[in-house]
Amino acid sequence: MNSSKLFTLKEARLGNNCPECYSNDSLELTFKQKLIETKLYKAITGETVCELLCLNCEEQIFPIRWTDDIERVVDYHKRGLKIKPKSTKLKPIAWGFIAFAMVILIAVVLFVLEVF
Repeated sequence: MNSSKLFTLKEARLGNNCPECYSNDSLELTFKQKLIETKLYKAITGETVCELLCLNCEEQIFPIRWTDDIERVVDYHKRGLKIKPKSTKLKPIAWGFIAFAMVILIAVVLFVLEVF
């Protein structure tokens, strides 16, 4: 069971015109970062995603449709973005597997050294 989710880092309203409906103050820029969760660990990756949504016409504006003004504003917000550092956290079941492996390893070493 390997699931990846995106969590929101930053949301900002832009004062630019929407390239679809030409309304002002209806563009919302969202930066998200990827989180991977398995049965053994949780990991934050360095991968970020940028989404631009018009709240008036409810259309997602893809980068191919961005104007030069929108690109400059997105770059400005991207420079001020505080990305969470990459990290991995083990869940209790992973720690249990590690502890079990250590006990088996110690038992094998003691058996080989003829302590038992």
